[in-house]
Amino acid sequence: MDTWVKSSYSDRDGTNCVEWAPNSATSGVIPVRDSKRPTGPTLHIPANAFADLVSAIKGGALSV
Repeated sequence: MDTWVKSSYSDRDGTNCVEWAPNSATSGVIPVRDSKRPTGPTLHIPANAFADLVSAIKGGALSV
């Protein structure tokens, strides 16, 4: 069972929230989902690509 964590980049009012399951990183794949749809689809991103995505967001290369 995955433990989901809300992204620090999600907005404060809860309308645009992204969650990820960091304990899944050991499998080499990071699941990501919309917090408003916990039973909805989950995007599975390779851990190295997820790290690149986070770096790009933190570096300002992508807007959130």
